[in-house]
Amino acid sequence: MKRGKRMKRVKKLWGMGLALGLSFALMGCTANEQAGKEGSHDKAKTSGEKVLYVNNENEPTSFDPPIGFNNVSWQPLNNIMEGLTRLGKDHEPEPAMAEKWSVSKDNKTYTFTIRENAKWTNGDPVTAGDFEYAWKRMLDPKKGASSAFLGYFIEGGEAYNSGKGKKDDVKVTAKDDRTLEVTLEAPQKYFLSVVSNPAYFPVNEKVDKDNPKWFAEADTFVGNGPFKLTEWKHDDSITMEKSDTYWDKDTVKLDKVKWAMVSDRNTDYQMFQSGELDTAYVPAELSDQLLDQDNVNIVDQAGLYFYRFNVNMEPFQNENIRKAFAMAVDQEEIVKYVTKNNEKPARAFVSPGFTQPDGKDFREAGGDLIKPNESKAKQLLEKGMKEENYNKLPAITLTYSTKPEHKKIAEAIQQKLKNSLGVDVKLANMEWNVFLEDQKALKFQFSQSSFLPDYADPISFLEAFQTGNSMNRTGWANKEYDQLIKQAKNEADEKTRFSLMHQAEELLINEAPIIPVYFYNQVHLQNEQVKGIVRHPVGYIDLKWADKN
Repeated sequence: MKRGKRMKRVKKLWGMGLALGLSFALMGCTANEQAGKEGSHDKAKTSGEKVLYVNNENEPTSFDPPIGFNNVSWQPLNNIMEGLTRLGKDHEPEPAMAEKWSVSKDNKTYTFTIRENAKWTNGDPVTAGDFEYAWKRMLDPKKGASSAFLGYFIEGGEAYNSGKGKKDDVKVTAKDDRTLEVTLEAPQKYFLSVVSNPAYFPVNEKVDKDNPKWFAEADTFVGNGPFKLTEWKHDDSITMEKSDTYWDKDTVKLDKVKWAMVSDRNTDYQMFQSGELDTAYVPAELSDQLLDQDNVNIVDQAGLYFYRFNVNMEPFQNENIRKAFAMAVDQEEIVKYVTKNNEKPARAFVSPGFTQPDGKDFREAGGDLIKPNESKAKQLLEKGMKEENYNKLPAITLTYSTKPEHKKIAEAIQQKLKNSLGVDVKLANMEWNVFLEDQKALKFQFSQSSFLPDYADPISFLEAFQTGNSMNRTGWANKEYDQLIKQAKNEADEKTRFSLMHQAEELLINEAPIIPVYFYNQVHLQNEQVKGIVRHPVGYIDLKWADKN
């Protein structure tokens, strides 16, 4: 097709061996006051500095690795810190803070050797003890890290985090300054990818104990990545510079990276047009004319946009009412007429891109688990109302985080529910940090959401809806589902494991605590002078190899 020839399109590159990801985020916040003003590109040119200008959209929640559990925190953090492994240009894990590792015969115990020249930005050596300290810190129940469940791969991790075990029983041990040994609950093919996730980044124990808020400001931040944090103007911008203590500093070509915080995509595009940004998103209203341009990069991304029901609030305690709402939504209409960025309609929860032992894609094998069906939706709504003795549905409010894209989708769903089911839905919005906290606290009846996996396996999606998981945020609980996930996480036979995951996904969609909307992709305009930005399908932006002429 015409577009396919002209767009620089990156095929799906994630599979069983890749990993990492992000989790909840992609939401709105405050626009940068500097938008539209003359940028500092000319200064960079005259000084000979290579400065990359990108947009983070919003203020990071936290640069404390296990706490900043969202895209806007972990995207920049991935460039100022580094784990034992790092996802390479091919999206596979490669040696980073660890120069090598060995695995036991039962595939449960990993022994990592830390590089001799691994250093923190303050000059301290990065030690195996920094990793042991960080991982146990992530799992500490007093820390309250939303990402703590990612540490459940480690033997004793879940027990410690849930208050049923001791810190000393978590099987991660610094044998000496350069040797880290970790034993897993069960063999995991993708563990080397998991440890590239920011939740698994090291923490300088000495720094953390001297200043428990070391991560809150640029002048106290101590990292170990390709770049060092030099300026953080909160709710405005972030500046990072090439780190002279990084073990692989000769690979880093950029002198500086400046991150704006502009949530409005039209403003973002205008800044790209004026040369204030080197990359930009494509506003939906301009997609028809912009997607054909040669400077558009479209990259597949694991994850999806969806809506959550609170099953503890009327009327969504009723499964049939939830299913009625879900069947009334037409995903194809939303991607075609609202978002308009070549997304794939989501009719299940796990996105395409994960290969099964039989060579099939997980999504292809599982098929569509929910399809728009207006007449069936009406029948289910009627049935559910009878079951609850409703003559009229209780008032319904759909809440979304403040951002034009979220508003447009919410309005489309509001209209669809009115037209298909005759249901009046009120819309409400709020600033995203507040939205996030309130959603976690189950304060919303019906709300917009986003999911990006933490590592490259379908289980990363599905484990989010276990009872009590920090990512669940629906109140939904199902013992059979929990058991299927537990079995899948401990199953060594890949064929059986994938079968268990398919069963779990079917159960999730059938009970409908969520409405899938569309699977993500990454669509970016990019300055033609910029090369080497790596956007991982499961993971974060990586600027280690980026260059600018």
